[in-house]
Order: sequence, then C-alpha cells, then structure tokens
Amino acid sequence: MPSPSPSIIQASGASAAHAQAAAPAADGVELSVVMPCLNEAETVGICVEKAVRAMREAGIEGEVIVADNGSSDGSQEIARSRGAQIVDVPERGYGNALMGGIAAARGAYVVMGDADDSYDFGELPKFVAKLREGHDLVQGCRLPAGGGTVEPGAMPFLHRWWGNPMFSLLTRRWFRAPIHDVYCGLRGFRRDYYQRLDQRCTGMEFATEMIIKASLFGGRITEVPITLHPDGRRAHASHLKTYRDGWRTLRFFLVYSPRWLFLLPGVWLILIGLGLYALALPSTRIGGITFEAHTLLFGSLAILCGYQSILFAIFSKTFAITEGLLPPDARLTTLFRLVNLERGLVIGIGATLIGVALLLAATFFWYRTGFGPLDYGRTMKWVIPGATLTVLGFQTITSSFFVSLLGMRRL
Repeated sequence: MPSPSPSIIQASGASAAHAQAAAPAADGVELSVVMPCLNEAETVGICVEKAVRAMREAGIEGEVIVADNGSSDGSQEIARSRGAQIVDVPERGYGNALMGGIAAARGAYVVMGDADDSYDFGELPKFVAKLREGHDLVQGCRLPAGGGTVEPGAMPFLHRWWGNPMFSLLTRRWFRAPIHDVYCGLRGFRRDYYQRLDQRCTGMEFATEMIIKASLFGGRITEVPITLHPDGRRAHASHLKTYRDGWRTLRFFLVYSPRWLFLLPGVWLILIGLGLYALALPSTRIGGITFEAHTLLFGSLAILCGYQSILFAIFSKTFAITEGLLPPDARLTTLFRLVNLERGLVIGIGATLIGVALLLAATFFWYRTGFGPLDYGRTMKWVIPGATLTVLGFQTITSSFFVSLLGMRRL
C-alpha cells in the first residue's frame, strides 16, 4: 500500500479491507473521482471536499482528480488545497478534459462528475456498490422517470421537459440503452471497460458516446437515482448551450445510427418511387388526374435518391464496424455473404445492360420517325426507366468495389 498523500483518501478498518477485496487495483486505489474543470473556483473546492468525505466515511480508498482545461481563476490551487490531484489538459473540450483525467486515474473504478456543485458527490457509495456488483457502467439519473430528483431551479425548463426526455427516449429506442437520463454527467464505470470503449469524441458528445457504445457492445449498464441541485456558480453561466448542444447530440445520434439516418429513409423513397411507377406506366387516371411521364420522372428521382441513401447506409455501417465504432452486425455479414463483389458486379452489369437496351429501343423509335418529332408520352416510358436502370447499374458496380475496399479488414 502506498504512503499517504493529499491526493489519496485512505480507507480504514474492516471497510477498507472489504473495498480492496471487492476490487483490487494498482497502488491499492479502488476509486478515482474525475472532475473536468474550467474556471470553477467558486465550486470545485466544495466538490472535492464532498468526494473526499464520502470516500472516507464509506471506507473507499480512492483519489480525486481535477482535469483542468485551462482555468485562469485559481481553480487548480483551490482543488489542490482540498486534496485533489491536478491534471492539466491543454486541449479544450469536455471530452478532452475527461480523457486526460481518466488517463491519469489509478482506480479500478472511475466516477466522473461536473465540478459545479450541481451533483452531490456524497452519493459516490451508490455508484461503487453497483460497480462492485459487476456492472460496467453505472449511470446517474436525475429525472423522476428513473427515480431521480430535480430540485427547483436546478434544470432549465426546456432541458427537463423536452430535450433530456426526448434524447433519453431516442437512446432507449435506437440503441436499447436502459437509461432515462442520457445527459446526466455523474456516472461510474470500470476503468478497464472504459479503455475498451475507445472513445473518440472530444466535446460534450463524450458522455452520450459512452452510453451508446456501452449499450451497442453489450455492456452491463444500470442506473442509480440521484438528486440534481442548482448550479453553485455565480461568476459565469453554465458551459452548456441549449440549441447548439441539442443539435450536436442529434447529429451524433444520427451519425451513429446509419439505420435511421440512411437506411429507412432510403427504403421509403424507393417504395414511393415504385408506387409512382406503378401509377405512371399504365397511364393510370384517378379523379380526373392522369399519371404519365412527369410522374415517372418523380418516381425515378425518388428511386435514385433512395438507392443512394441505402448505399450510404452500407458504406457507413461497414466503415464504423471496421473502425471499431460499432459492433459487428450479423445482418451485414449475411448481406456480404449473399451479395459479394462478384455478384454485385453481375447485378450491376445486368441492370446497366437492361437500361441501355431500353434507351436503344427509344432511339429505334426515333429512327423510325426519321429522327423527327416524337410521341413523348410513349417514348419517355422507355427513356426514363432506361436511364434510371443505367444509373442504378453503374452505382451498383462502383459501390460493389467500394464496399469491398471498406470491408477488406473483415475478409
């Protein structure tokens, strides 16, 4: 066991023995509390004191790490005087600060939380208890839906009743994460598990990336209810920006879900396009409206855009899997088995040849008129499908090579 130092809270008695037995770690440290900090002089000392006290009273041997992101108000000296270890992280960003702090952590478990005194670090034992049970990620929940409590004035109205519930619902539906408060910054995780997640986001998306990845890769996730208190800072407002950060979250969700961003819209566009074709080819007349050549054009537009969207779904999913951003998908593996490079080339060449044949047929009709005026209502029913099939075939040929290139690490 290392000698006592200001940054290590020494457990004592039977509780300490239990803590170390539950999760032995390097240097005997079970828990590292990591706080990102940017000009939090008003509150960082209070947060460090609460964390130190909670670990001492619960018999948890741990350390407090303040990851400073360039404070100019003396936050570093205040935190150090209360017993925290300071890690300077020059690269700006919430994610960068946390990555730097976690990289310096020695505990088997890590609990991260903001240094604005909105989280009560006296609740640390709740997280440690769940981590000792074997969970990989323990997410705090401030919202009543998960048993949490939001004190009056602690959360902006729009965040509480719209943004947070909506994004939490999307997290459950799109990524099957068993959480009710996706934005809660107080959470705990096993340090070795975090290292396997290979986090990439350096901004505020860091927190949602952790939840999404843990869920997609089958991590053991649980929630603990906590209380959110009003922000203790008065010198400056919260670093969060409602609309900017809301958009960044939605953007990250979409990028991390090719199914919702590309695949489903693409499928719907193709179905709409085929429906328009079904109306236009036989010149269907409904309620005095005749669907002909112009309807075919709109149908082709929908089919081409939809097919391109589906291809992007395959491209992005393949890239994400090969880069370790998403876990392997059995459906994609099956698709590659059924439609490999060679079969894709055959399908693409076949579609291209049919398309060219339809265009040649339209050219033949023109030839029979002596290259004079055409009956566009008739010939466009050959030209539009022919052009569409030719483009689809060419896209299939080039995409087959590109997907094969993207998936080379999987072959």
